[in-house]
Amino acid sequence: MAGKQNALPVISRAEVAKHNKPDDAWIIIDDKVYDVTKFASLHPGGEKLLLDTAGTDQTKDFFGLHRLDVLLKYGPKLIKGTVEGAKPVKVETWKDFSSVPYSEPSNVRKGFVSPYYTEKHTAFRKAVREILDRDVRAWANQAETSNEYPSLELFQKLGQSGIIAALTGRGHHLKYGPALPGGIKAEEYDIFMEGIVHEELGRLAAPGATDSLCAGMVISFPVTAEFGFKDETIFPRLAQEILSGNKRICLAVTEPFAGSDVANVRMTAVKSADGSHYILNGVKKWITGGFTADYFVTLARTGGSGAGGLSYFLVPRCEGLETKQITTAYSKSAGTSLVIYENVKVPAEYLIGGEENQGFVQAMQNFSKERWLICARMLSISRFTVAECWKWALQREVFGKPLITQPIIQFKLAEMSARLEAAQNWYENITYQMSRMTFIEQGTLLSGPIALLKYEITRIGSLIADQAPQIFGGRAITSSGMGITIERFCRASKFASILGGSEEVLSMQAVKLALKGFRTNARL
Repeated sequence: MAGKQNALPVISRAEVAKHNKPDDAWIIIDDKVYDVTKFASLHPGGEKLLLDTAGTDQTKDFFGLHRLDVLLKYGPKLIKGTVEGAKPVKVETWKDFSSVPYSEPSNVRKGFVSPYYTEKHTAFRKAVREILDRDVRAWANQAETSNEYPSLELFQKLGQSGIIAALTGRGHHLKYGPALPGGIKAEEYDIFMEGIVHEELGRLAAPGATDSLCAGMVISFPVTAEFGFKDETIFPRLAQEILSGNKRICLAVTEPFAGSDVANVRMTAVKSADGSHYILNGVKKWITGGFTADYFVTLARTGGSGAGGLSYFLVPRCEGLETKQITTAYSKSAGTSLVIYENVKVPAEYLIGGEENQGFVQAMQNFSKERWLICARMLSISRFTVAECWKWALQREVFGKPLITQPIIQFKLAEMSARLEAAQNWYENITYQMSRMTFIEQGTLLSGPIALLKYEITRIGSLIADQAPQIFGGRAITSSGMGITIERFCRASKFASILGGSEEVLSMQAVKLALKGFRTNARL
């Protein structure tokens, strides 16, 4: 592409000005000359609007109405040459490390260093970003509005590229999957790299579509990997199916009767007289990815009331299990569903961990990891949204000046950016602590700090959802064009404050856990 552009003819502005008629219309955008004569009839804003500008430089007006993606899509077919005297400028695309202020975590900013990330992490991020740009971004943007579910072929493609394996984190299970992106070996893979994959998915700014690809899997498959099965042949087979993208899996914990209050799950699992299987009955609700899942990691009651009577099961889609789509505020492509179990027969060996009534402890340990990945995704989509605000404030003109010259806009950008930077540093510190702990230790020692981190990040999300529309104005409520990212963020950002435990429950949990280590003889 670069070579082709270098060979383009050089055209003077005086020459462009001559092509100002309906049957011969050229315009300039970013020092490139485009012939829009035939395209004018296809112009979404009308033929006249485009032809009236023929022969002139329309850079300012173009970027006041259109995103760069529009130019990248149509420009190569219409380009005639470069403007005389133009200096070559590299146009940043989605897959590039952005130079927009605070649009990237500091470890990839020029001149910055990090105590946590190495060059290997940066190369890994670049590899993941290129895979998502090539295989996912176009589909995700389309699916966010078309509500289409990801195809099996897309899952298999992500399996082959190593993205699915990367999303499941470090551990023994990686030996059953394809090679990781960027040539990273399984023994080199760490939790910072795992966080990077979630951050890059967040940058797609298509929360419903990206949740359909991984949200259910990353909070369910690790339960099976960590706690396993009494029959040791089950997990290797499951891991190969999931990591290759040939099968899909989700977590089924929440019920109409029990959300953050996990101890009150009502679904029952009754063991047969001969001990060969369990019969499951009950309803699960708001299950992300459930509509298309092949497996359901299901929490059910095998014992008495309360936390001590729960167990996890791997439940294949089978007779008696029915899923129904739930319409939510974001894209239906997420596959959010109601899951109905009516006398579902599950082999006894599919009891996760091999021992009854361990499910609550397993769920609590898993929740810390789930909340951490929500933090990673939320931080990234928040940062990408704020970067959109920076770009728009610079290119939008009001009252004869760029919007960014207005003091109130500068304050909004400063407040959002400062809060994100603080949360990013806290997130990286928590991630480092996780890297030094086992899965069990994470669930025990970091449960409170991660709960507080999630609370803070979702509060920042609420701030951005409030301030970003004030910068974008009417475009922020339009589900296409310049404000598409803002509209999507505002519509879906509240999900993060509920999923994985609501803000209120997590704040109470964090305080209760902190009090356990509070000496009763402490005095002012």
